Amino acid sequence: MSNRFWYTQQPEQQQRYIELLQVIGSLSHLFSDSKNPYLYYRAHENLFCEVFNAKNLSRGDVSYDAIKNGIGIGLKTFLQSNGNTFQKVAEFNADSHLIRELSNDEEVVHKVAELRNKRLTVTKNATEAENAIYHLITRDEGVMNIVETPMDQIDINSIKISKKQGTNTIHFTDKYHDYSFSKSKNTLLKRFNTKQEMIIQKFNVEILEDPFAILSRLIQGDSVDGLSKVESEEKLEHIILPLYSTRDGEVPLKSGLNQWNASGRVRHPDEVYIPIPSWIHTTFPDFFVYSKTYTSSKSAKDSPIFDVELPNQKKMQCKVAQQGGKALMSNPNKELGHWILREVLQVRQGTLVTMDMLHEIGIDSVKLSKRDDDHYVLDFMETGSFEEFEMNNKF
Repeated sequence: MSNRFWYTQQPEQQQRYIELLQVIGSLSHLFSDSKNPYLYYRAHENLFCEVFNAKNLSRGDVSYDAIKNGIGIGLKTFLQSNGNTFQKVAEFNADSHLIRELSNDEEVVHKVAELRNKRLTVTKNATEAENAIYHLITRDEGVMNIVETPMDQIDINSIKISKKQGTNTIHFTDKYHDYSFSKSKNTLLKRFNTKQEMIIQKFNVEILEDPFAILSRLIQGDSVDGLSKVESEEKLEHIILPLYSTRDGEVPLKSGLNQWNASGRVRHPDEVYIPIPSWIHTTFPDFFVYSKTYTSSKSAKDSPIFDVELPNQKKMQCKVAQQGGKALMSNPNKELGHWILREVLQVRQGTLVTMDMLHEIGIDSVKLSKRDDDHYVLDFMETGSFEEFEMNNKF
């Protein structure tokens, strides 16, 4: 009970949350003829964070969708069904090569558990969460249910693999939960108990027969009793930066996250930077003040300082640095390295960061979203995010 989020919230927030879920659910016939209310997961994430004043983490690639008061929260919505269904909790496409080379189910399960736990640990370190839970909205005919359950790491020492297995699926348990790993899709599923005794709030949802008429009245400016407006999250301009060298797809030995290892002057063991490919400045000329006022031949030594909000909601002063503005650094420089190397990745001083390390936690880039010239937001992104961003934006 102590790790549940719901009971720590104000009654008026709880009521508003339910009312807005009822409103969204009432429009279900926009999407389906089912008698079960429909809830799009992105709408759920934005609604939850807006009502409870939680930080929205869903735009990044971490294991939590939101965080508030030291509680990391994974938001999920699915059909109630029999109250004991498997739902996807992790995907390992970037690690498929590590899994394919293993010879038996036991090795696969232990590798998947290890990768899952590393991701949860990195997310906890990045956000400084004290606890982690799943906040679930399950849907049944005419109703929605609220269920909360711990987001546990897999207890590797208590893993038991079922004797009866499918062709492409491995079923296993630990002392806390039942799991299923799909070898063909590289996805980990967890069984969620959402039976009656686990439901902490149940409420009715009246699905409108003709939601199109309601929306037409809204567009025309008419008032609609009981229908509230949910503001969508502000769309921020953003770029994605790699944590590796785009020349060879590796983390350089003496630059980037390993800048501390560079030759020449004595360097602090936490000295790092995040690479900024040169085309970023030309494709997004207004993103940084540097891009607006400096040329590629001019040093970024005196470029302006700006605030960057981290996933733990702390702010770090940063700047565009080095010749041609090829680096995102903190001010002082060691702060970014201490956070990434010591707090998030938890590598010891003198240990080189490698691409294998990044692959194991499923992250190889960061997303930098711009609020204004003085304020940005940083989030980690899943493996392959920069390549996709580059493909869609580099001309």
